Amino acid sequence: MAQESAARGHARHAETAAFDAVVVGAGFAGMYMLHRLRGLGFTARVYEAGGGVGGTWYWNRYPGARCDVESLQYSFSFSEELDQEWSWSEKYSPQPEILAYANHVADRFDLRSQIVFDTRVTAATFDEGAGTWTIETDRGDKVAAKFCIMAVGCLSAPNRPAFAGMTDFRGPIYHTGEWPHDGVDFTGLRVGVIGTGSSAIQSIPIIAQQASQLTVFQRTATWSVPAWNEALSAEYLKEAKAHYPELRAKARARPTGFYFPFNAQPALEASTSERERLYEEAWQRGGLPFLGAFGDLLFEKAANDTIADFARKKIRAIVRDPVTAELLCPQNVFGCKRLCVDTRYFETYNLPHVKLVDVSTKPIERFTTDGIMVDGTEYKVDAIVSATGFAAMTGSFDKIAITGRGGRTLAEKWRAGPRAYLGLASEGFPNLFMITGPGSPSVLASMIQAIEQHVDWLADCLGHMRDIGAGTIEPVREDEDAWVAHVNDVSTVSLRSTCSSWYVGTNIPGRPRVFMPYIGGFPIYVQKCNEVMNSGYDGFVLQGARDSNAPPQVRFTERWQVPLDIEVISPAAVAAKRVPVV
Repeated sequence: MAQESAARGHARHAETAAFDAVVVGAGFAGMYMLHRLRGLGFTARVYEAGGGVGGTWYWNRYPGARCDVESLQYSFSFSEELDQEWSWSEKYSPQPEILAYANHVADRFDLRSQIVFDTRVTAATFDEGAGTWTIETDRGDKVAAKFCIMAVGCLSAPNRPAFAGMTDFRGPIYHTGEWPHDGVDFTGLRVGVIGTGSSAIQSIPIIAQQASQLTVFQRTATWSVPAWNEALSAEYLKEAKAHYPELRAKARARPTGFYFPFNAQPALEASTSERERLYEEAWQRGGLPFLGAFGDLLFEKAANDTIADFARKKIRAIVRDPVTAELLCPQNVFGCKRLCVDTRYFETYNLPHVKLVDVSTKPIERFTTDGIMVDGTEYKVDAIVSATGFAAMTGSFDKIAITGRGGRTLAEKWRAGPRAYLGLASEGFPNLFMITGPGSPSVLASMIQAIEQHVDWLADCLGHMRDIGAGTIEPVREDEDAWVAHVNDVSTVSLRSTCSSWYVGTNIPGRPRVFMPYIGGFPIYVQKCNEVMNSGYDGFVLQGARDSNAPPQVRFTERWQVPLDIEVISPAAVAAKRVPVV
C-alpha cells in the first residue's frame, strides 16, 4: 500500500528527543489528537505499531469487514470541509474505504511527518523529579514528554485462545484482527472458522463463496440483524451533505452519539399486533437501530423477550434445517452483547457445503495435523480462521509497562478491574491520558464521535494547563472511586449487565468481571465532562500552577455542549438512569 510507511523493514536511528506530548497509536484517536496538539502549538510524536494509519481498520482486513454505523455518521465531524469533500460509496462502509478515508485525513491534514510507524511502545515511566514521562519502544527509542496520551483503541489486542495441538496443525491459522494485508484465497479449501461474533458473522458468507467446505465452530449463538447495505446515490449524498451540520448536531444529542429513528413507547404497552408490525418495520430498516423499535427493550426482561422471540422466528424462517436453526437461535438477552449487523449470514447455513458445529457444552479438544477435534470427531480442514475477538478495553494497556508515581504500575492498580476517572485518567499516573478508556461511553457510542469528544476535552485541558502554568494534572482518588462506582451502578440498570460478554471481560479467562464502558448515555457523559471542566477541573489536582485554577478557556469543547434529545430521553428516564443504547 502506497500510504504505508516507506520505512517498513528499513533501519532508522532511535530517538532520544523531548516532546510536549507523545501519543501511542495512529488510529482515528491518535490522528485527531495529533491534529489538535499541533493546532495548540505543542510538539508531539506519535508511535504506531502498524505500517500505516487507521488503527482497527489497518489491522482488520478480513473478508466482509465493514462498519456497523452508517458511513455518513461513522466519520470525523470536526471539519465541515472534510464532510463536504469526502463521499462514501455505501450505506455501511467496507474496510478498504474506511482505511482510504483514514489515509485521506492523514494526508489532508499533513499528519504523517510526526508519526513513526512500525514501532511499538513497550514502556512508559513517570519521572517524579522531572515531572515527565519516559517512553520506550521496541526500536530503541527513549523519549521524554510532559504528556503521555494512550490512543490504543478499545478493540485492538487480539484474543488468541491457546488450543491444544496448535503447533501440530499443518495448515495456516489466521486471526480476523490481524489479517494478511495481501488477502487470503480460500478457493477450493476446507476452512474451519472458530467463533460466531461480529467478525465471523461478516466473514463467513464471503469465505463460504470460496471454500469447498466450511465448518463453523460455535460456542455462543449471536444476535444479528440484516444490514440491507446499499450503494449511496449521488442525489442521496447531495441531499445529505446539504444537511450535514443538522445531522451532526442531532447525533451529539443522542445516547449513542449517532442519529436513528427511535420509538420511546414501551413494548409492553403495545398490542401484540402493533409490536409485530413495528418490529417488522425496524427489521426491514435493519442495522443497530433495530433496538430502537421500543424504549424499554434493554430495561424490562418481559419486553426484551418479545424482540428476542421475533428475531428467533426470523432465524427459523431463514435457516431451512431445523436443528441448525435452533443452534443459531441465541438464548440470552437480545442486545446483551453487541448486536451484530450482517449480510446474508443466516442464509449461508442453507448452503450444502456449510456445517455448524456446537462447542458450547463439548468444547474444542485440540487441533490435529489435519483439522479440529470435537467430542472425539475430527473435522478435517486445510485452513483455520480464529474469529475469537479481542481483549477489549484494557488489552492494549496490558502490553505496555506503564509505571506511575512511587513505582506503581497500571497493571497492579487495574488487577481487580480498570479504574479511571471519566475514562480519561487514572489516579497515581499524572499527565497520563487515555482516549475512550474504561469508564467512558466508547464502544457503546459511535466510536469516532466518542473519540472526538475526548480529544477536544483533552485539548482544552492541555491548553488550560499551559495558560496557568500547571505542571501536572491527576485525578483525586475519592472522585475516581465515586466515578467507578457510578459506572458500575448505572450498568446494573440495563439488561446488558446480565450476560457474559467482552463488555465485562469474561471472554478472557481469568479476567475480573467488571462492566467497563459507561452505559449511561453519551450526552449525559458529555454533560459530566463539561461540568468537571467548567468548575476548574473538579475531581482533578493541578500542581505547579502560577495562576488561579479558574474555569478554562473553551477552545474546542463548545460543540459538545448540547441539550439532551428529549424526543428520546424524557426527564423521568434520566432520573431513573434509563437511557436507550444500542
